[in-house]
Amino acid sequence: MLTRLHDKYRKETVPALMKRFGWKNTMAVPKLQKITVNIGLGEASQNAKLLDTAAVELGQITGQKPVITRAKKSIANFKIRKGMAIGCAVTLRGEKMYEFLDRLCNVVLPRVRDFRGLPGNAFDGRGNYTLGLKDQLVFPEIDYTRVDKIKGMNITLTTSARNDEEGRELLKGLGFPLREKGAAQ
Repeated sequence: MLTRLHDKYRKETVPALMKRFGWKNTMAVPKLQKITVNIGLGEASQNAKLLDTAAVELGQITGQKPVITRAKKSIANFKIRKGMAIGCAVTLRGEKMYEFLDRLCNVVLPRVRDFRGLPGNAFDGRGNYTLGLKDQLVFPEIDYTRVDKIKGMNITLTTSARNDEEGRELLKGLGFPLREKGAAQ
């Protein structure tokens, strides 16, 4: 069964993008490939319990079990050795991805204090968008009475768009709250 956002993508966004860019084939229209949610905890090297609670909270937020990420190399200044657990990540695809994006746009981001839209300059040049949240309390799944430490997270939306303009139009068509270029920060 299609989620509400996936249905909107197929019925409204695809025809609008085909008209906007002059594509004849629906396969040329960019689509959302995956959403990656990542919590990096460098201080987990000193306190292993932080990583466990972060993984549980990330699992509650996304509805999927997170993968523990490990350090690729040692960094003496940060007291990190190669192979230490320093974060957790979840990759969402398919209907779970659309359901998460729908909740992100319509429930979570409006709960962010003084929210006036997301900056339009966070694209990477290939149509992918990354945003950072300063705390996990904006998600309604998190019980704020049980939170011991506020943890930020990065959310990356990976698209099949060839450039930033196509990616921007795709996300706008999906209802993503991007600020206009002239709007004040």
